[in-house]
Amino acid sequence: MICSRRVAPDSGNGNKGVALLTRKQNELLLFIHQRIKDTGVSPSFDEMKGALQLASKSGVHRLITALEERGFIRRLAHRARALEVLKLPESAAAAGSPAVPQGNLGPNVVRGNFAKPDESPRETTVDVPILGRIAAGVPISAIQHETDRVPVPADMVMGGEHFALEVKGDSMIEAGIMDGDTVLIRRCQSAESGDIVVALVDDEEATLKRLRKKGGSIALEAANPEYETRIFGPDRVKVQGRLVGLIRRYH
Repeated sequence: MICSRRVAPDSGNGNKGVALLTRKQNELLLFIHQRIKDTGVSPSFDEMKGALQLASKSGVHRLITALEERGFIRRLAHRARALEVLKLPESAAAAGSPAVPQGNLGPNVVRGNFAKPDESPRETTVDVPILGRIAAGVPISAIQHETDRVPVPADMVMGGEHFALEVKGDSMIEAGIMDGDTVLIRRCQSAESGDIVVALVDDEEATLKRLRKKGGSIALEAANPEYETRIFGPDRVKVQGRLVGLIRRYH
């Protein structure tokens, strides 16, 4: 049976409503709060999944979305781990030291501080949202909403907004991009001829291709001889972002 806990109204903004949290939502909120309090950084999706003993990270994503919709947390753009606790349940706030779930919290890590005396330690990774799949082949549906997050080296995402996409198809294999890879994209609306971009065709189909400017036309060029180059008028193609990195997992 799923239990619900009554949460105090947010008196700071004049909200008179009363929100309800499920047991898992409450546990996750307290776990995030305690981890930020202890380390200054919110936990990763893997740590949250282990702490709550969930079967997949998609369950964590649903809980985070629910907490965000209820005004308990918010996501911070361009920040490592990117979560901030805005308020706590009434019982936890009154107690001052909320209990956190005692699941698998991951390995113990000795954190070294190698910064110079006048410098603050820098985050080594940043969680970037995965916005669904992108076709490296025949175009498929346009970019979707966030489905997960992936940690990437912080120096890969310096400046601008970034997102990740899972690659489906083999049209870019000669550029080193394989089916199942995750590509890191810097959001932008223009690109140089020769850049590999996320292109939105006719506001309906998104594809990953090399962009070529040919006079007044735009060519979307595959990196696989089995696929033809597609040529469009400039008003039919919108650049959504430019490729800046690639992540590949070996099983």
